[in-house]
Amino acid sequence: MLVAAICAREVLAGHNWRNLPIIAILVVLIGGNAAFHAEHMLTGTADLGVRIGIAGSLVLMMVIGGRIVPSFTRNWLVRENPGRVPIAFGRFDVIVIGASAAALVAWVCAPDTRFAGWALAVGALLQTLRIGRWAGDRTWREPLVLILHVAYAFVPLGFALAAAASFGVLAASAGIHAWTAGAIGVMTLAVMTRASLGHTGQGLVASPMTQIIYLAAVVSALARVGAALDGSAFMGLLMLSGAAWVMAFLGFAAVYGPLLLRPRRTVSAQRV
Repeated sequence: MLVAAICAREVLAGHNWRNLPIIAILVVLIGGNAAFHAEHMLTGTADLGVRIGIAGSLVLMMVIGGRIVPSFTRNWLVRENPGRVPIAFGRFDVIVIGASAAALVAWVCAPDTRFAGWALAVGALLQTLRIGRWAGDRTWREPLVLILHVAYAFVPLGFALAAAASFGVLAASAGIHAWTAGAIGVMTLAVMTRASLGHTGQGLVASPMTQIIYLAAVVSALARVGAALDGSAFMGLLMLSGAAWVMAFLGFAAVYGPLLLRPRRTVSAQRV
């Protein structure tokens, strides 16, 4: 709640009205937190609150990720690999975010219905088309940019898996893990590494250790989704996912902790 209040103050003071939707999403997250505790006290479960939190986080990622992923990609491509660049944010993106948010509302309220399933399937298709407009296939030479596209790719994957779960084809946890461990988890690491490099005056290039961190995070997410899909290999995949997850975030602490504790470099050979 305090974060939402601070953000709202900054938006109002700067008349930065384009960021008002961010405040609304933060309010949704606050509501999800309240619902989590209320539901747990009243029924002993917290499924509704969890779904609200996941949905709010995903919409936040659609809005902010939809700005930074194509922007960083465009900057790198213009300088390092001229040619096709991401299509600028426009009406199509607004439609995709709106339709996806509506599908998530249906999923939050009635996840096991055919209506939610079809809405999620439409969301999966639109999100796939959206990420396909960002020229991510042209960024393979720079992992610091490529990882942003890999992380966002878990968004349409999660929609597709959640749609299948609504039709009773797959376990509901598969889509949830694609969204949480995949989209949210990997994107969190992608942005943390990039921001840490930038704010400490380092060159914006993914070192071999940073690439290992990314690989561990992606392996963890895929293994966790796989565990939900394949019951016969559940325990093995679960252990792999947990080990890779720990490796990714401990790796971040080990590599970036010293950088964040030292004074900022005054000269930087930034490339991205």
